[in-house]
Amino acid sequence: MASEIDGDGDLDADADPLADAIAENPEAVATFVRRLDGVNELLDVLALGEGALTDEMVVELADTTSTLAESADGIATDETVALAETVGQNGTELQEALETLVRLQRTGTLDELAELADVVSLGTAALDDEMVTSLAGTGAALGEIADTAADEDTRDGLETMLDGVGAAESGDTEPVGPVGLVRGIRDPEIQHGLGYLFAVARAIGQQQSPPKSD
Repeated sequence: MASEIDGDGDLDADADPLADAIAENPEAVATFVRRLDGVNELLDVLALGEGALTDEMVVELADTTSTLAESADGIATDETVALAETVGQNGTELQEALETLVRLQRTGTLDELAELADVVSLGTAALDDEMVTSLAGTGAALGEIADTAADEDTRDGLETMLDGVGAAESGDTEPVGPVGLVRGIRDPEIQHGLGYLFAVARAIGQQQSPPKSD
C-alpha cells in the first residue's frame, strides 16, 4: 500500500486506516493475532488427523455416516412426526403421567398392579368353556336388566316407589288394626296407592302367566 506524503514531508495519517486502527488498539490486535494462531494450530491438528486415517478407517467412517443417515430417514416417518407433535401438544400431561409412574414405582404399587394383572390373566386362562358360556349368559342377562331399567316408564315407576318408601320411612308410622284399615281405605291417597299396587300386580301376573294356546 502506497503512503501519501503531505507538503511538509510527513506521512499522511489518514492514508492508512488499518495502521491507525492498529495504533489505537494494539492490545485488541495482539489478542486477535494470538487467536488466529490458535485457529491455525487447530487446523493443522485436524489436517494431521485426516492424514493419519487409513483407507479402512475412512471406509468405516463413511459406512457409519451412511448408517446414521439411513436411521434418520427411517425415524423421520409420518408416524414419528405425528408422535412428536402429539408429545409437544401434551407435554404437561405426559410429564404428570411419568411422575405418577415414577411415584408408583418407588412405592412398589406398580409391582403390585403387575402381580394383580398376572393373577387375573391366570384366572382367565383357567376358565373352561362351560364357565365362559355361563359368564356370557350372565352378562347377557345383566344387559337385558340394564336395558329394562333404562326404559323411561320403568325408571319413573321405580322412582315413584322409592320416593314413597323414603317418605314413609321419614314419617311417623303406627300399627293399623281392622278399624284403621277400613278407615284408611276411605283415604283418597291410600286408594290411589292401592290402585297403583294393583296395576303393578296385574302387570307382573301378565309377565308370569304362560302364553295362551290357540
